[in-house]
Amino acid sequence: MKECDFDKFKLYEKVKFVEGEKFTTVEETTQLSQEEFLRLIAYLEKDERLKKAGTLSILVPSSHHTDKLNTKLVEAGFVLDDMTVIVKRDLSDLSLTESESYRLIPMKPGMEDTFKHVWAQAMTNSLNGSSNLTIDDQLKSVEKELGPNFRRTCLIAYEGEQPIGVVMPHIEPGTIAEGRLFYFGLIPEARGKGKSKVLHRQALAILRQKFDAAYYVGSTSYHNTPMLKLFAHNGCVEIDRSKVFSRS
Repeated sequence: MKECDFDKFKLYEKVKFVEGEKFTTVEETTQLSQEEFLRLIAYLEKDERLKKAGTLSILVPSSHHTDKLNTKLVEAGFVLDDMTVIVKRDLSDLSLTESESYRLIPMKPGMEDTFKHVWAQAMTNSLNGSSNLTIDDQLKSVEKELGPNFRRTCLIAYEGEQPIGVVMPHIEPGTIAEGRLFYFGLIPEARGKGKSKVLHRQALAILRQKFDAAYYVGSTSYHNTPMLKLFAHNGCVEIDRSKVFSRS
């Protein structure tokens, strides 16, 4: 193996590649030194496999918010797409009463169209950054990232007989106890009524009780003030703000 190939392999091993349908995201770059980050960008710029994978995004943690790094990313064809607020919550002290819950129905075979319809509604006018993927590609990304048991993650939330949104709890691939929500959102008609706080807390309880998660890591665009308030209400603590640079 050439020295440059070995260096590229070692750098790729230090970060996490999340590969979905028509996109790849590079995460967990915190442990890289500034020099390593600069070399990583150079390798990403030349990586032919990633060029064919659609949109490539890279999360830049606050520890690496420097002019030098920003300039290098722009020179490599990336543009600043968003700022993501990352939060964390220990789930060991979480409790949930029956009166605080909605009915959650997993996406069984034959329910795909219903789930995609409610999910698409939940993404309507979202304050998070919009996606270039179709709803079909979004669902394929869930299956690709989470594997054959992805259906237990795809839950429709009902109030009575009325669907009000979707919640998608799972254990982050590569970990054994990190709970995440692939997506969380209410349809427009259900927003602004306090339902999101209850549903989000219910989702955290599901992460602990059914997925054996020890803690929760969440994220949202810094533009999404309602979600940031929801995080705070449910005991989540901000741990970082990462810039999101993307290249199509």
